[in-house]
Amino acid sequence: MKDKFFQYIHDLQDTITAKLEAVDGKATFKEDIWKRPEGGGGRTRVIQNGAVFEKGGVNISGVHGKLPESMQAYFGVKDADFFACGLSLVIHPKNPMVPTVHANWRYFEMYNSQGEIVDQWFGGGQDLTPYYLFEEDGRHFHSICKAVCDKHHPDFYKTYKQKCDEYFWNTHRNEARGLGGLFFDYCKATNTMTMENWYNFVTEVGTSFLEAYVPIVEKRKNLPYTDAQRNWQEIRRGRYVEFNLVHDKGTLFGLKTNGRIESILMSLPPHVQWVYDHHPEPGSAEEKLIKVLQNPINWV
Repeated sequence: MKDKFFQYIHDLQDTITAKLEAVDGKATFKEDIWKRPEGGGGRTRVIQNGAVFEKGGVNISGVHGKLPESMQAYFGVKDADFFACGLSLVIHPKNPMVPTVHANWRYFEMYNSQGEIVDQWFGGGQDLTPYYLFEEDGRHFHSICKAVCDKHHPDFYKTYKQKCDEYFWNTHRNEARGLGGLFFDYCKATNTMTMENWYNFVTEVGTSFLEAYVPIVEKRKNLPYTDAQRNWQEIRRGRYVEFNLVHDKGTLFGLKTNGRIESILMSLPPHVQWVYDHHPEPGSAEEKLIKVLQNPINWV
């Protein structure tokens, strides 16, 4: 399973980066191959200063070795080895009318002292973070998520949409990071879902990503915007940074397993503002977004 999924994310990285380069039309992804001293490594690809994408990364990694003590305590195990691989991406567009997007699809195995698999699971998801609210974009993104989920189980979309709303919640701000999408973790074999079933589900979600995001980018990338709208984008990016550094489990796992700092912090945008006690004008488009972020809605 780990070899099959690792090959899948290799191929998916190629597909996604090629399409995003075509959409941008100016910048290309720069590749950085790295190795982890304790075992494994990855292939980081970053795009910067493009015509459409100000900064973004589409990264894959496969790491293995002894599970660090901090993570052993987290999982409640002793002297365990692990293998983890995944694709993680974050794209920050230049135009504030184009939403930021994040996605991640991953697989994890844990082994006992004899090298036998004692636990394994899939996780992942994808979510949309706009700066200006275009309701049709939210409906499009969520309709693709729901269509994929419905092929595998009638409850998947409702369940994983709710988990996404709960996970990407900036509790210290009492607001969502964005419009949500899907979030699933610890997807293990059950009486009704084999690991092969989970593989089929997760890979179909991953393959659907471009269909969910690219049409939105194409529709919004040439819209005009003002300096004030750009300022708002940078203020909202601050909330994105806060979530990633304060709450995100993936960031925590990377830091606690001696992950590669440049790849872990690739998700941070290049230009951000923290304005003291900032509030949007009543009745403005900016306030409209905030109201939706404070009360997640059903898009489809």
